[in-house]
Amino acid sequence: MKLADRRLGGWAVSEGALLALLLSAYPTHRLSAQTAADTVTPPAVQDTSHRLKPFAAAWRSLLIPGWGQAALGRDVAGATLATWEGVTIMMTLRARQELHYLEQSGSGNVQAKRQQVQDWLVLWIFNHLFAGAEAFVSGHLQDFPKELHVQPLPGGIGVSVPIP
Repeated sequence: MKLADRRLGGWAVSEGALLALLLSAYPTHRLSAQTAADTVTPPAVQDTSHRLKPFAAAWRSLLIPGWGQAALGRDVAGATLATWEGVTIMMTLRARQELHYLEQSGSGNVQAKRQQVQDWLVLWIFNHLFAGAEAFVSGHLQDFPKELHVQPLPGGIGVSVPIP
């Protein structure tokens, strides 16, 4: 006795199974909107391993003002702080020599010269502290875009930052 094919919506079940098998074995074709374009590349991940940490930059500039700034790529700021370091060192040494000379000669301007030595010494110490603080802040802002534009507007100040 022969079994008849079952009918489902006008199609035989065995024919439908054969069609499903053929369609699943045939490779699919993607639509052009579904394929990834060759010109689009994912954004490159920036390597941040070469960047100087803020505390390391601060310690460098506390030790030698301008060193942390130079390591961060801020050459003008580093050169300015290093130059001011040289000025304060030389002026402190000069004021001490003059103080020594005034003490040896018995002059009455010794107190004023002592004040001048202290003033130059305070500026010398302040330069170290300021350089360390500036390097610390610059270390935190090294990822900030350099294309920041500040411009005066009639109602105030305008700031523009390009967004990638």
